[in-house]
Amino acid sequence: MANPTVGEWPLAEEAQNLTREDYDLIRRLVYAKSGINLGNGKMQLVRARLGKQVRAGGYKSFRDYYRHVEEDQSGQMLCQLLDSISTNTTHLFREIRHFNLLRDIVTRWAEDRAWRSRNSIVRIWSAACSSGEEPYSIAMTVHDALSRHPGLEVKILATDLSTRMLSIARLGLFEAHRVGTVPADLRHRYFRKVVQEGQSMLQIAPEIRECVTFSQFNLMTPTFPFKRGFHVIFCRNVMIYFDRGTQQTLVNKMAGHLLAGGYLMIGHSESLNGIRQPLTYVEPTVYRKS
Repeated sequence: MANPTVGEWPLAEEAQNLTREDYDLIRRLVYAKSGINLGNGKMQLVRARLGKQVRAGGYKSFRDYYRHVEEDQSGQMLCQLLDSISTNTTHLFREIRHFNLLRDIVTRWAEDRAWRSRNSIVRIWSAACSSGEEPYSIAMTVHDALSRHPGLEVKILATDLSTRMLSIARLGLFEAHRVGTVPADLRHRYFRKVVQEGQSMLQIAPEIRECVTFSQFNLMTPTFPFKRGFHVIFCRNVMIYFDRGTQQTLVNKMAGHLLAGGYLMIGHSESLNGIRQPLTYVEPTVYRKS
């Protein structure tokens, strides 16, 4: 079998091999920069995902690639490495129970005169937004709920580690088969047919896209820079990649940026059991700041 090549140059055999030492260096780097704990069992995943970068860049080996990542002052190579390692699987209205609960919460706030006297904007943070499915689902849910309560608006901050995912998210474009999980009334109201590069697509309506601000952000940042608190934080299906200590640190930082009476929603396979934090359990995967 012919060796894989970059252009006309065959790659050395070692460029195709990931040693245990290489893997340990890479997983420690990933943990330090993103909090993702690969453990000892993801060597094949790393070999498959980073092997593409090693081959495309013509590096002599995984170790050579690692050295270039560390020496890159721009940080772009590190971003590409973390993009490759991160799992970005999601869909619109994933774990729909959260969105039904969100609608009820926002409606209750909108109908509460005391709450409205203190708030004119519902502020929500989608803390691991991937390619935009979660924040757009939030935006559609809240925009629809507030349509019956003029004078209130919603602002959503959608952040992710991956710049590649964010560039996709900002477009708000979806193939038709991917919007099947959206409730029918919202699907008809908030999507527009467009043609993109000769392909028929559906795009999130402008009034929904305007509710969302996308920004690159690393959850491992020691101090969160947010000047205003949030009424709701979605941080779903990301903490499963973190060890317990990292989870505890993150939850407490997020709790510090929740407004009183605000909610934290986490993924269906996640729990705060055993984590010291100030939030009150509401129901599975939902917590409230008293």
